[in-house]
Amino acid sequence: MDGRYDLIIESGTAVLPWGEAPARIGVQGGRIASLDARGEAARVIDATGLHVLPGLIDPHVHFRDSGAAELPGVETMASGTLGAVLGGITAVFDMPNTGTPAVDAASLAAKRESIAGRAWCHVGLYVGATKGNIGALGDLEALPGVCAVKVFAGSSTGNLLVEDDASIEAVMRSGRRRIAFHSEDEYRLQARREAFAQGGSFADHAVWRDPECAALGTRRIVGLARRTGRPAHILHVSTGEEFGFLADHHDLVSLEVLVNHLTQSAPEAYERLGAYAVMNPPIREARHREAAWRAVASGLVDTIGSDHAPHPAAAKARPWPETAAGLTGVQTLLPVMLEQVHQGRLNLSRLVDLMAAGPARIYGAVGKGRLAVGYDADFTLVDLGKRRRIETNWLASPCGWSPFAGDIVTGWPVMTIIAGAAVMVEDEVIGTPMGREVLFRS
Repeated sequence: MDGRYDLIIESGTAVLPWGEAPARIGVQGGRIASLDARGEAARVIDATGLHVLPGLIDPHVHFRDSGAAELPGVETMASGTLGAVLGGITAVFDMPNTGTPAVDAASLAAKRESIAGRAWCHVGLYVGATKGNIGALGDLEALPGVCAVKVFAGSSTGNLLVEDDASIEAVMRSGRRRIAFHSEDEYRLQARREAFAQGGSFADHAVWRDPECAALGTRRIVGLARRTGRPAHILHVSTGEEFGFLADHHDLVSLEVLVNHLTQSAPEAYERLGAYAVMNPPIREARHREAAWRAVASGLVDTIGSDHAPHPAAAKARPWPETAAGLTGVQTLLPVMLEQVHQGRLNLSRLVDLMAAGPARIYGAVGKGRLAVGYDADFTLVDLGKRRRIETNWLASPCGWSPFAGDIVTGWPVMTIIAGAAVMVEDEVIGTPMGREVLFRS
């Protein structure tokens, strides 16, 4: 296509759906108009030495708006999305367990209102399943901006819980879109809790929430998905047993892996980080981490997320089991995964598949996930040779900490572009928040 463009990105290596190639990307009206732009543009970005990726998505974040934003050290839509664009992320999907849970039309509307003028990147919203809203979930999942229904089948941060088979089956029979599950088994969690009533070490978190707790929960969810024919997405799969089982059910059940379960293992993480290694499901022994990498290499894993769940340092400082479970990650997700590319754990095309095309496919995000004509002009530009230390003074989250602080990585996001406008260039945030609701196929 010839003509005048709003933006041209030239001289970089584009990661296209069919492989890496030189491209001169032309943007008009917030969308990709050409991969071989021949005309002029109001702005031209010289991407020499850089790789141009489709805008990357973190499909699993917990921002703390809707009733908790006024507390010190607590994440907001503004601070969370600011961290996202600083880390090269152009869209996030926010979980429902906020101060006011996103479980009905009114609470979802309030969260949507928090996006305009405050969000630096695009935002999708989960609606939380409860035992009281099951009959409404089919309508709620079709509301604007909703990426999926989220079911907490095992208790985690927040007060949403749907743990019994009858209720989970009823959720699966209400609506039609893919449902996202926290699949730890609540009955096993509660049965094992008493053994730790007197406290313990941070490493005991992984003993309490053991591999069987996760595997049992996942087997139950898959059985109910088979019974109802409802597609399911198992979040933060963390055990070798689950990967082996899910390989036989990938036709109906997709899965996510967290960056922490790919890069950290017990007991080292607990010895080094203490409370800052406590998350749900827990960081496990190295055999589970290696099983996760085999699942990535085989194509079994569909998405990678951060499970960004920040807590004020005071909440993390409490002894186990009172310490708050959850780790920060949206801003460090891409740098840490680029280090895995540098180490040869996966190539850049597979990273894009897991962090752009995969989330767009699993959740039905319209216009996201690919560098192709007609898709949204969201881009992440990375320097694969840039070596940096992750420092806490780089983080936007008001909690001020990261389990990856001090880590040295090779590969770094140098520019984040939203709807054809650069919002981050070399750690400098530009302009005003322009994120909007992600459009999903219903």
